[in-house]
Amino acid sequence: MKQAKLSILCASLIAATSMSAQADTDFKFGGYVKADVMFSDYSNGAPDSGSLSRQFYVPGTIYGDPSNGKQVVDFQARESRFNFKSSTDIDGHKLVGFIELDFMTHTDGNERVSNSYSPRIRQAFVSFDNWAAGQMWTTFQNPGALPENLDFVGAAEGTPFVRQTMVRYTNGGFQFSAENPETTLNAYRDPTGSRITSGSGMMPDFVARYNMKTENGMAFTFAGLARQLNIEKDDLDSSTFGYGVSFTGVIPVGQDDIKMSATYGDGLGRYMALNYANAGVLDMNGDIEAITSYGGYISYRHWWNDKWRTSITGSGFKADNNIDLIGNNVNKDSYSGYINLLYSPVKPLTVGVEYMYAKNTKENGFDGELNRVIFSMKYVL
Repeated sequence: MKQAKLSILCASLIAATSMSAQADTDFKFGGYVKADVMFSDYSNGAPDSGSLSRQFYVPGTIYGDPSNGKQVVDFQARESRFNFKSSTDIDGHKLVGFIELDFMTHTDGNERVSNSYSPRIRQAFVSFDNWAAGQMWTTFQNPGALPENLDFVGAAEGTPFVRQTMVRYTNGGFQFSAENPETTLNAYRDPTGSRITSGSGMMPDFVARYNMKTENGMAFTFAGLARQLNIEKDDLDSSTFGYGVSFTGVIPVGQDDIKMSATYGDGLGRYMALNYANAGVLDMNGDIEAITSYGGYISYRHWWNDKWRTSITGSGFKADNNIDLIGNNVNKDSYSGYINLLYSPVKPLTVGVEYMYAKNTKENGFDGELNRVIFSMKYVL
């Protein structure tokens, strides 16, 4: 059934770009094949095989199981991805369709025999001139400023990181979008720190962004997010306003470069640190109080020569949780650092090794640490 749906989606994408005999259409296949070997040391015991933290670093998932051993090794090719793009010129207008798949985040396979994992949609959108609709990177995020790390995300707690369905308008350096809303909350004085997810809101999340480049090659983005936090569930009926501001920069330093990001907001929730902290907490009356959070990263990439390079990255995030959450099992802050050595004997091929360290802390003082060494080989199609 999943394969049939995928075939229909791809066929629809191709059909949408076959507008007329006079249309000039280009087709492009892309992606990469990537194999990882990860040696991990979890301070509180490793998560079970196949868990999200065993696939890549996700803040909040490294606390592990004390009944398991602390040191594990994982071999995987799940990050490998495939994409298909069609671009059609029709009477001076540009029509683009794009779909991209990989195999991450699923737990529907296992490592016993075939290591079979379902494909998932990363992106699927269509654009016509300045307008685009479909699943894309949130306009609040700048993927072009992410560090070059072997970890799947890299600097995970320091960056906005969301893909979702939206309608986006682009004009020059300006971008405006209405995006899918989703609210994540903590219950009132819940010591377990369990998450309430509410998709009942009727107001989209709105994002505005400005992209600029200078004559000497520097690139900067400034983004603002406005959203409604909403819950209508059982006897709860409450909403409040959330916002966020974000800045990214890519600064060339000779052949090297510096990449950075800084983000702050009330009610950011899932937009930051892979939803390490929630957007708000319910008070004794069932009303939502937004949670303030902030984070960022900085990364320096040095090219030793045209084939060897190293990136050094530091990343951090902190949530100023409401007083009702102090002492509970809710996430408080997260930090991670990375250093790698990458080698590209030919342009499409990269092999490398990376060491990363991460520490996550909860409001009750409980913490978890992860030390990981990653060996990777990546071939860009």
